[in-house]
Amino acid sequence: MSIEVGSKVTGKVTGITNFGAFVELPGGSTGLVHISEVADNYVKDINEHLKVGDEVEVKVMNVEADGKIGLSIRKAKPQPERPERPERPERSDRPQRPRGNNNNRSNDRFNDRQPKENFEQKMARFLKDSDERLATLKRATESKRGGRGAKRG
Repeated sequence: MSIEVGSKVTGKVTGITNFGAFVELPGGSTGLVHISEVADNYVKDINEHLKVGDEVEVKVMNVEADGKIGLSIRKAKPQPERPERPERPERSDRPQRPRGNNNNRSNDRFNDRQPKENFEQKMARFLKDSDERLATLKRATESKRGGRGAKRG
């Protein structure tokens, strides 16, 4: 029997390590169930979930070129269906704002009143802001090192 990605098979746990469990599959091949694929919740100790000799249903997640087989126990279990969420009703009590990057909301109301800047003006403003930030950063860094001309011993 060839092992195909996505298929569910039953195997037997042959070994347990701190990072997962080795499972012997039909046909004699062995795959690894990583500790993160044992259960839906956090697994601190795999021995609380599996023992050598346990029969487990696994889903084949990947088969690598060198023959390693990645398995998952938690994805082999049927997933409970999530109830479909109802559509959110539109709010009509406040005006709609265009969605997007709202990092600078406080300046939004003033941007409409200012005349449009050309590229050179924007670049000059950017350079001025950048120089101010660098100067502030440099002052803070130098004060931590003992200021200008401090002798290092």
